[in-house]
Amino acid sequence: MLQALDAAQVRRWAVACVQSLDAHREAIDGINVYPVPDGDTGSNLLHTMRAALDALLRAPARARASAGATLAVLARGALTGARGNSGVIVSQFLRGVAEELADVDAVLGPRLRDAVVRGARLATGAMAEPVAGTMVTVLEAAATAVGDEPSDALQDVAAAAATAAAAALDKTPAQLAVLADAGVVDAGGRGVVVLFDALYAVVTGRPAALAAAQRATAERAARVSAGGQESSLYTSRESGSDAFAYEVMYLLEQVTGDDAADHLRDVLVGIGDSVSVVGDGAGLWTVHVHCNDIGAAVEAGIDAGRPRQIRVARFADAASAEASRFARDRAVVVPSRSSEFADLLISEGVTVVMVEDGVESFAYRLLETITATAAAHVTVLPADPELVEAADEASIRAVAAGQDVVVVPCASPVQVLAAVAVHDPRRRAGDDVVAMAEAAAATRRGEVVVATEAAITWIGACDAGDVLGLADGEVMLIEPGPADVAALDRAACGVVKRMLGMGGELVTALLGAEAPDELAMELEDFLRREHPETELVVYQGGQHNAVLVLGVE
Repeated sequence: MLQALDAAQVRRWAVACVQSLDAHREAIDGINVYPVPDGDTGSNLLHTMRAALDALLRAPARARASAGATLAVLARGALTGARGNSGVIVSQFLRGVAEELADVDAVLGPRLRDAVVRGARLATGAMAEPVAGTMVTVLEAAATAVGDEPSDALQDVAAAAATAAAAALDKTPAQLAVLADAGVVDAGGRGVVVLFDALYAVVTGRPAALAAAQRATAERAARVSAGGQESSLYTSRESGSDAFAYEVMYLLEQVTGDDAADHLRDVLVGIGDSVSVVGDGAGLWTVHVHCNDIGAAVEAGIDAGRPRQIRVARFADAASAEASRFARDRAVVVPSRSSEFADLLISEGVTVVMVEDGVESFAYRLLETITATAAAHVTVLPADPELVEAADEASIRAVAAGQDVVVVPCASPVQVLAAVAVHDPRRRAGDDVVAMAEAAAATRRGEVVVATEAAITWIGACDAGDVLGLADGEVMLIEPGPADVAALDRAACGVVKRMLGMGGELVTALLGAEAPDELAMELEDFLRREHPETELVVYQGGQHNAVLVLGVE
């Protein structure tokens, strides 16, 4: 049982949110009946939290050294990636939490109480016209509950928020007639409950994602049992009138004055509804409106500042899928040996299965994961050669049961990342697999490892404790031990230099569990001096078999 949330546990909460929203996405989309046929609240919430988690995983270590700093990165990532009213509201809730906890290294119960209250207040203020019975009502109920909770224990404060949110969600049909008529609770409020459930799960050590997946599966089975087929209630984007056919969103920078945001909000209220104009407190704003005049909504933004990332969605384009044994068309499954690499993949929407036992018993667990995706087409990306055989065995069994499964062998985690980066579910399944396979094959791989024993390599003998630099599986340099920071830096820069001798525009670096923080800074300085045209992306990979894994594209 946690007594405080440090930076690592805040990250675990973000991961749990993404996993739980992924499990609940379809169910949340399906109950969104207020009031325009669209049904993407669950998808919007998931996209927003994935953007927040992705921002955190891409941030340098110094930017997420404390709980407060980690929450600040999450909040800004959610704001820049917010989708729909629900995404905007969540981004403002996270902003309030981050602002309240900006000065803390670890979050105790009393500070969590204050953070939930501040977050709910900002979330409610994000909407020009808050509506009772929606997700802001559920957030306000959680804030009231933590304020009334007499205990200062972290577990009790988290439990109060989760319990009150669930109770408030059950009451939403009594507050909105359209919910009562449809016999459903509010979709955005359901998402809020998922987020607080995930927080409680992290605090208590419960497997939130597993429980969420089981609950979503049970709900889907209940709908099928009750109606003969799964319900397809495709509905609105959280609030508004069906008089407006489009949703317009954009980020706004370089706002022209202190009153510009307020004026922009007034203009948008005059041309549509579901208006929100909210900022991060540092000059970046997210704008959202439902309207018919797209040009007027964008022009209003131009008058107020500099719009970017403009997105327009037409509600009538939403289409229901035929009920079948498959709940979705496409999925990507990746086995992972480290939680850090798993988190990175989860932020990209990938289904991850941890390799916790021996490879011999792994095929059955991988098969269970493939089946549980409920996807008609599944691509499996084993991150090292040892896992390919297990992936092949699992795919054969899944194909025999009616799923289309393809294994794309990858020799390194960086090749998996390259494949995931080009994955596009809008392409034909076959074309998508080809694109991923080509991206993986085109990524050259390197490693920096510490020799565990004396050996003979292609370039000479090495002793235990020496630092080895490898490219595409072959030793290309040896730095005499001990494996201190200087030796690791020389080996890393040497491998990158030789790999870039064949060309390259992007270097991806995965820091191992034992890698010193200085390693990333040294690589950055080296590339700035020697290859300023090359981009460097650094992630925490958490691998134990290599201090550093490199990819060049």
